[in-house]
Amino acid sequence: MTGSKRFDNYIGGEWVTATEYSTNINPSDLSDVIGEYAKADVAQVQTAIDAARAAFPAWSTSGIQARSDALDKVGSEILARKQELGTLLAREEGKTLPEAIGEVSRAGNIFKFFAGECLRLSGDYLPSVRPGVHVEVTREALGVVGLITPWNFPIAIPAWKIAPALAYGNCVVFKPADMVPGCAWALAEIIARAGFPAGVFNLVMGSGRVVGDAIVNSPKVDGISFTGSVSVGRQIAISCVSRQAKVQLEMGGKNPQVILDDADLKQAVELAVQSAFYSTGQRCTASSRLIVTAGIHDKFVEAMAERMRSIKVGHALQAGIDIGPVVSRAQLDQDLGYIDIARNEGARLVAGGSLVTCDTEGYFLAPALFADSTADMRISREEVFGPVANIIKVADYEAALAMANDTEFGLSAGIATTSLKYANHFKRHSQAGMVMVNLPTAGVDYHVPFGGRKGSSYGSREQGRYAQEFYTVVKTSYIGS
Repeated sequence: MTGSKRFDNYIGGEWVTATEYSTNINPSDLSDVIGEYAKADVAQVQTAIDAARAAFPAWSTSGIQARSDALDKVGSEILARKQELGTLLAREEGKTLPEAIGEVSRAGNIFKFFAGECLRLSGDYLPSVRPGVHVEVTREALGVVGLITPWNFPIAIPAWKIAPALAYGNCVVFKPADMVPGCAWALAEIIARAGFPAGVFNLVMGSGRVVGDAIVNSPKVDGISFTGSVSVGRQIAISCVSRQAKVQLEMGGKNPQVILDDADLKQAVELAVQSAFYSTGQRCTASSRLIVTAGIHDKFVEAMAERMRSIKVGHALQAGIDIGPVVSRAQLDQDLGYIDIARNEGARLVAGGSLVTCDTEGYFLAPALFADSTADMRISREEVFGPVANIIKVADYEAALAMANDTEFGLSAGIATTSLKYANHFKRHSQAGMVMVNLPTAGVDYHVPFGGRKGSSYGSREQGRYAQEFYTVVKTSYIGS
């Protein structure tokens, strides 16, 4: 739109204009234009990759204190500007302001954590089975990494990919989701002033079909870390394996939240509401399947319906709002489509599911809860990625566990129970990468591994010290006397 500010790509230490720009619109207020953001072409992507490749030899062998200082500087500025950046995030993606500020704080802490990891990278010094020989096992940077991130966490997920990549000596070509370039640009601008040499970090905004494909298929990119849809992730895996590039994928989820007869009802309702509907349900860790045993089922359905009547939907920046808008028209249409599918399949709408009128024009949807659903319904099998959840009634714990594992995904799973026996059994037998006991399935710490099983994840874990498994390669050296 005419008069809105333009934001360029960052390539080889310089801000670079583009021939095309996309308009970034606030989903809480469609009249609010955040700005126009550059859309890179294939040539610009190749320039960014070449810049990263040229910077890699010096950066990968640079002093760890300089790396640590630069990462710490990024983290400190993010935390100092959390209100400002949180407001930008809420405008751009639609999270409520408290959630957005929380995400920004998480991003800042991630950079600070990996500033410390620069100084904690360790190896092994071992005796050989041969006399007079010793063995060193060390880790070195992978190389040039392409980082492709989704729209639902526009600063936290970029942070948990960029920070470890830089900490371990890699050079980065970063492509954020085309729908939410604002937070990515703000993060890039902070990184650009933190003291990293030219070419170490590069931002190329634009579409997946142009920018993403160029990064994934480049023989000069040593690894790809991707978070997004299952279909795109599988194609990336094929492309990377075909050219023997390292690949890390975080994709979909159809996460179960089990509620047992012995659960504290009030606690179970609250964690189910948070798991299913907060962040507008737009989290890969959200619980869209609420699996409830027979003894507590009717009380739980009634209590959920009552609790959902108090949920406030509205403008993400408005005080007192629980849930902001859906991120886009296309996502809203998808959510409404699944609500119709659930009705047509015979599920009973218990609460919500209708559009909400606010003072501004936006994509507002009252969270939808269905009961009387079965395991074979599409609403129980497919990821909606919106504020839509269904309740499945089961006989007992054994049936609940079987139902929880009856999915092609395996990211996060939760159980509400006062039984230590069932809690421990569920932790061991849940086919998920992350298990929550009497906690929402969504919401994880930044210093421990993140990832799932089955169709949810592929490759090594993200976050915490486990991030080194992707961003480094192991070298074994033998030293004779």
